[in-house]
Amino acid sequence: MNDIYKKLQDCYACVRAKTDFEPKVAIVLGSGLGDYAKDIEVVSEISYSEIEGFPVSTVPGHAGKFIFGYVKGVPVVCMKGRVHFYEGYPISDVVLPIRLMKLLGAKVLFLTNASGGINPAFSAGDFMLIKDQIACFAPNPLIGPNIDELGVRFPDMTHVYDLDLQQAIKDAAAENEIKLQEGVYIQLTGPSFESPAEIKMLRTLGGDAVGMSTVVEAIAANHMGMKICGISCVCNLAAGMTDNPLTHDEVQEAANKAAPLFKKLVTESVAKFENLL
Repeated sequence: MNDIYKKLQDCYACVRAKTDFEPKVAIVLGSGLGDYAKDIEVVSEISYSEIEGFPVSTVPGHAGKFIFGYVKGVPVVCMKGRVHFYEGYPISDVVLPIRLMKLLGAKVLFLTNASGGINPAFSAGDFMLIKDQIACFAPNPLIGPNIDELGVRFPDMTHVYDLDLQQAIKDAAAENEIKLQEGVYIQLTGPSFESPAEIKMLRTLGGDAVGMSTVVEAIAANHMGMKICGISCVCNLAAGMTDNPLTHDEVQEAANKAAPLFKKLVTESVAKFENLL
């Protein structure tokens, strides 16, 4: 058996020994956005450290646990804190949680993140519906022998972000009078913030927001046949767009300020997903 697949199966067995909860929607909460988990009707929680061989979050603001429960009656598994490539984990470990949530039953992956705005029309605190993505220097998680049990060798990437789920999010935003930008998200490796010259390059490539996560997770989920959607919280304008230096504290502060609207948007969107499952 492929070593990566064996590790995934071992993690699955460990979680199943603790809960038989079967989610339909998997939600990944980005930097500063973990507070959303308080709004879930919680059935059980499992810390990443309780799962043998599972990567553990090391970033401030990432609690590092799975929360199983209900959002407006929809069964969800919420990933409170993600694992990043820059933490030193192999890319297969970075996407292991996504693969695990699919094995647990999730059909939809709802990705969120904190990002830097590249589009000059964006402001700090905006939400951006992710319509497409670009991987820039982040290794593809499908490199190596294909795990046939998970998906095909060459998965199509034409519509990574499901059009019906995008429309559901747009409808939820409109009904709740929440401003929603749209654009392309680019993932770099981090952990350093981008230089002004790099931001100019990313804008030329067609990016609207940049961060250090999400794209590799979406690739792994797409490989497994999940329906994917994503919202990026633009927590600051990227390097070179203002005179201010960039800090992680600034990102968390902006994310915390946007949290009440974020909670509302995620909750109302998940409620609309039920008809698409």
